[in-house]
Amino acid sequence: MDPEKNTPTEQQKEHVRTGARFADDVQDGQDQLHPTLTTQTAQTGVTEDSEKDSSRYASSTAGLEFRAETHRAERRLLWKLDVLIIPLAVLLYLSAYLDRGNLGNARLQGLQAEVLEGSDTNYSIALSCFFITYITFSIPGTLLAKAILPSTSISLGALIWSIGASCQAATFNPAGLFVCRLFVGIGEALFGQAMALYFTLFYLPTEQSKRIGAFIGAGSMAGAFGGLISYGVSSIKHAKIDQWRILFLIEGIPSFVLAIVVFLCLPSRPETTKYLTEDQRTLACTRLNAVRRPEGATGVDWKAVRHAFLDWKTYTMAVMYSCMNLGLGSVSGFLPTIIKGLGYSNANAQLYTVPPYVVSLVFMLLLCTYSDRRQSRGIPSMVVFAIGIVGWTILYTVSPIGASHSDLHVRYFGVICVVTAGYSLIPIAMSQVARNTGCESQRAVALGMLNTVGQCLSVLAAFVFPSAEGPRYVKGNLLNIAFQSLGFCLALFHYVYFKWENARRDRVEGGKPEKGAILDTLDLYDKAPGFRYVC
Repeated sequence: MDPEKNTPTEQQKEHVRTGARFADDVQDGQDQLHPTLTTQTAQTGVTEDSEKDSSRYASSTAGLEFRAETHRAERRLLWKLDVLIIPLAVLLYLSAYLDRGNLGNARLQGLQAEVLEGSDTNYSIALSCFFITYITFSIPGTLLAKAILPSTSISLGALIWSIGASCQAATFNPAGLFVCRLFVGIGEALFGQAMALYFTLFYLPTEQSKRIGAFIGAGSMAGAFGGLISYGVSSIKHAKIDQWRILFLIEGIPSFVLAIVVFLCLPSRPETTKYLTEDQRTLACTRLNAVRRPEGATGVDWKAVRHAFLDWKTYTMAVMYSCMNLGLGSVSGFLPTIIKGLGYSNANAQLYTVPPYVVSLVFMLLLCTYSDRRQSRGIPSMVVFAIGIVGWTILYTVSPIGASHSDLHVRYFGVICVVTAGYSLIPIAMSQVARNTGCESQRAVALGMLNTVGQCLSVLAAFVFPSAEGPRYVKGNLLNIAFQSLGFCLALFHYVYFKWENARRDRVEGGKPEKGAILDTLDLYDKAPGFRYVC
């Protein structure tokens, strides 16, 4: 045998080095790539065996080393992104939810009596003012993150809501508070769904849910911190400054500082940020381009915007999200009031809001980890709605009037369930919408629609827990049971539909798409051949 025939050419060696990294996702010994070279260890290094239908290089020293080094580089990249992006995102969401939800705590500290003329209606209007601008500006605010650098639009939103939240401390009549709440809504509209879009610029679909979960988990942390801060503020006695004014300042001013930090430090986009080295920028773009076609750094594709507005899935996902938001709006605005109905004082009611938020945070992070690992969104969504149904049913059926200690413990368990259901769906729904849209402009509209349609029931939540109906709040409990049930049905419908549609596309296209195939999502969006929905 001629020894030269066993010597690999430089082209074959390069094929080994570049091909080995795509052999990671092999299942049952099969690979979806076309047959290529295989190798065997020998004194000559590698040998050609072009007849074997395999692209695995398990015995290739060069291939294994290349793959191991690539994985190490990816881990270093993810760590570098996480160590800056995740803390800033968490702090932003923590700040946003503190400034959004502190009205419920301030109510128990005298805000309603001193500024809102003791009127439940004025308090409900103040709550709904936030949602009016939050709903109106959600789609424009999310598209702004595509039109310009997302780091700029997000920091601008933080600046607007921090000023509005801080100015609440200076109000003396309902109109002043209403205006401040409108500006808080505008600022958060530029931030909420834009942050979810921002995560898709840096992370793969399999990496997004748990990171969005950590980001959204700050909402649960905000509830816990809000209760602790309010409990601490309740012990502050000042002759000239009311406790609720101190609360607004303590939670509003740090947001202003954070907005400046975010503008200076948050990475812009993976292809342009100076936070990454040149090699890291290349690796970040290579990872993302393997699962989608690259897009321009800024600018809106208006055809994609039109496609998103005409896609029925944009609206059904938003309605499902809205069902969750009725519960979340009820929790944000009235949880201290609900817990007070269990027999606690105003100060202790603030303190007892903390454990439900802690449980919610832990549950959400576990659920998001499962969702990413299994690439399943429908089943986790149904689990969340089921928990919400249980919680609101307990609050409806177990009366707090003349309740025993065991009854009150059961009702407190119901409170934990409704808080858990109020937050846990958010990262799951955002990840599902982000994954099931074909390009950034379509994704921006679909994510923004989660608030535009999805927050409508949050406005309703501001009016379904009037003081006159306490402590049972029959109307609020029944409405939440009904909409949690509707949300469960929609989650089941989406799960079944996406499974069916994926199977139909497999039949029409002759099987699943090859790994690494380039999909025409810039022109055909989620209708592109090879595109599959996450269920």
